[in-house]
Amino acid sequence: MGEAVEFPKSLWAATAPERAVTAPLKGTEETDVAVIGAGFTGLSAAIEAAKRGHAVTLLEGKAAGWGASGRNNGQVIPILTSAEPDVWVSRYGEAGRRMVNLIGNSGDVLFNLVREFDMQAEAEQAGWFQPAHTPGRVKLSQKRVDAWQRFGFPAELKDASETAEILGTDFWYGGMYNRTGGHVNPLALAREMARAAEGLGVVIHEQSPVQSFVREGAQWVIRTPGGTLKARALILATNAYTGELAPKLAPRIAHSIVPVLSWQMATQPVSDNLRAKILPGRQAVSDTRGDLRFFRYDARNRLITGGAVMGNFNVANRVRQKAARNLAEAFPDLGLPEMTHVWSGFIGMNWDRFPRVHKLGPDGWAWIGCNGRGVALGTSLGRELARAVTGVAEQELALPVTEPHPFPLHGIVRRVAPTYLAWLKRQDHKELNL
Repeated sequence: MGEAVEFPKSLWAATAPERAVTAPLKGTEETDVAVIGAGFTGLSAAIEAAKRGHAVTLLEGKAAGWGASGRNNGQVIPILTSAEPDVWVSRYGEAGRRMVNLIGNSGDVLFNLVREFDMQAEAEQAGWFQPAHTPGRVKLSQKRVDAWQRFGFPAELKDASETAEILGTDFWYGGMYNRTGGHVNPLALAREMARAAEGLGVVIHEQSPVQSFVREGAQWVIRTPGGTLKARALILATNAYTGELAPKLAPRIAHSIVPVLSWQMATQPVSDNLRAKILPGRQAVSDTRGDLRFFRYDARNRLITGGAVMGNFNVANRVRQKAARNLAEAFPDLGLPEMTHVWSGFIGMNWDRFPRVHKLGPDGWAWIGCNGRGVALGTSLGRELARAVTGVAEQELALPVTEPHPFPLHGIVRRVAPTYLAWLKRQDHKELNL
């Protein structure tokens, strides 16, 4: 086994089942399918490729779930932020239509995987709700419901009274509900996915940051500080952390998104009487604001929420106070809650909030740009990438391929990206003419 890897302090690090970190890659190994990154995408890809009878080796720079997959809010959301279904079809044709089906099924894919392997991940398929924060945004909810229903998915429009019943407050005006969503302990899920992968014969080398990969003849050659892995096929599953551990790993892909720090936090456990009143159905909730308000319960009845603030001064304390005020505003009976855990991690944002799929070369694939919706999406795309490298024809895959388009002056863009929040706040106060 390898040495211990220090995880950032978070509620998930404090509650997820322990997992012994595996030994780094040493010397030269060969495999059929190489996967880089032990987050939801990489682990899901490894599981699927192994189930399809292929030898798989997974390389992870730190430990399973160390990056975004183990640090997020744990909401399982079966739609994307603003990448609407009809636009997928207009942009990418039948591949876009297949992508819509992948997104719409992504909640069920994740929870079915949890059930298949009996993963102890605090998984609750309690549904996901997107309440509208102004009367005008109810029009957006209706438009989204209509779009997803046309593709056969169980989106429902809730009116103001139904919304108040779901949330236990009249702070919102209606919204879109999808019963296939829910929430998980994300670090527990990542570790359980690693357990399931190893049970299928996947070789996992943690503490093995990949420094380079290159196609040599009929093989991919992947190099880490301690060894070399040769493989027929390659899946790059590093998303927002693509340029963080090894800046030269895949710079064109890494620079096509901006890693934005996302803050999460947890309250003290909510009392039983308030638990029965506030969000009694235990759904995952994230509203229609650009400066998002989001929350859900964990297995200990803590409210898990988060937020963002401008600037770099005293950020953790400021975002803690802001999130507490947001909850108190929506749920006056809750008072100003104390946040017992505060943590952060990167999400991969791009200019239009559409995830991108890229071909690296023969039997080489990657995707990037979770835009804050990576739990369900990453799990489903991992499975699809595994299908791509194990014999499924490209015309059958939900993989609309594009070329990477790096941000010009990426370093500057990355520094100024947090100011985007100011624009989002202005947009939140505008009614939509749909």
